Amino acid sequence: MTAESLAETKHRRDDAGDRAPAVPRRPAGPVALDGHEATVILERTRASVDPELRAAIDSLPGSMRRIALYHFGWERADGTPSAGNAGKAIRPALVLTAATALGGPVAAGAAVRAAAAVELVHNFTLLHDDVMDRDTTRRHRPTAWTVFGDADAILAGDALQALALGWLAQDPHPAAPAAAARLAACVVELCAGQHADTALERRRPGEVRLDEVLTMAEAKTGALLGCACALGALYAGAGEEDVEALDAFGRQAGLAFQLIDDVIGIWGDPHRTGKPAGADLAARKKSLPVVAALTSGTPAAAELAELYEAPYDKEDVARTALAVERAGGRDWAQDEAADRMARAMDELSRAVPDPEAAGGLLALAEFVTRRTG
Repeated sequence: MTAESLAETKHRRDDAGDRAPAVPRRPAGPVALDGHEATVILERTRASVDPELRAAIDSLPGSMRRIALYHFGWERADGTPSAGNAGKAIRPALVLTAATALGGPVAAGAAVRAAAAVELVHNFTLLHDDVMDRDTTRRHRPTAWTVFGDADAILAGDALQALALGWLAQDPHPAAPAAAARLAACVVELCAGQHADTALERRRPGEVRLDEVLTMAEAKTGALLGCACALGALYAGAGEEDVEALDAFGRQAGLAFQLIDDVIGIWGDPHRTGKPAGADLAARKKSLPVVAALTSGTPAAAELAELYEAPYDKEDVARTALAVERAGGRDWAQDEAADRMARAMDELSRAVPDPEAAGGLLALAEFVTRRTG
């Protein structure tokens, strides 16, 4: 499997007629399973990882446990049980699927605790991001800080981070120490990426470069996806070269994921995203499509800069989205996502040259970059 064989791209339209992002497509053939492959992997991951997550969260003190269970969708605000949405489990799925690709089902079974640790870290970042971004909705319900307050949401996030590292450090598997060290380093990188993101928001539109936003996105989003893949490789007993190749695969796929997420943040359907339309524009976020548009040197870029400098007016959201599109931000983001996926496939082929063995990782990468909402 090579990047060239997987880099055929196309634009398609979803059922509502909106253009979906162009991403590399897997060639037809005996290794290309049906389009439900990723869904099956994610459902299997939830079934194996959720009990581990529940066990970890149940070990928290009562006050922190209540907030965590609410955030994961397993309890309502009043503490009564809920069958809510705990997320797609993409990151733990990457851990288990990478372990399977390099070591088989036995390696994946041994990596469940590592997968849970990655998911705990991911949710620590969500709790904190929601506070910093003042997001009021996540997974179609009020965010934890709006229910319990800023301080409690932050403390619950801190508890999840410590729990993740402690839970992994207690794993008797021989790969656990290296995995815990790698996950801890990833947390530092995530924090640096979030700091860069918040610092960018304080700068004027004309002062932000596209390359620094890409660097920030890799740290904030790509790092944890790369770490998830690397942890799966560690639990499969892979050598350093394969571990690093899978980390690079996850990072590039993560950048593609962020690019598509930024597109959805502007043009996504609120009924599918669970967030208000144009929320990123209303918050004046310097997302990748916006910065690409701002740096395009077009008349629409100048209009967009003026809109971003002006106080927020909800009537201007549609006009701002149109300016981003006219300045090329949407097309650039879609093309860049396709390019990043091609790079990801190249890295994947280094570590897992057998297309059949790599199929699960490829299916997950395609799943996260083919979203339309």
